[in-house]
Amino acid sequence: MRYNKNCKELYQRLIEKGKNGKVALTAVMHKLARIIFGVVRSGFMYDPEFSLKKAKTH
Repeated sequence: MRYNKNCKELYQRLIEKGKNGKVALTAVMHKLARIIFGVVRSGFMYDPEFSLKKAKTH
């Protein structure tokens, strides 16, 4: 969460909804695991704005 703005925002959003800190942290870990899997599988560099670019094209 220190280095990834999207993960920090996710954590803060879940805490504001009243989720437990461990639940929010687990959600962040799951998000990071999905990001890592996507980067490894696709072979492309990580782009934090990828989902925003994809949404703009549709």
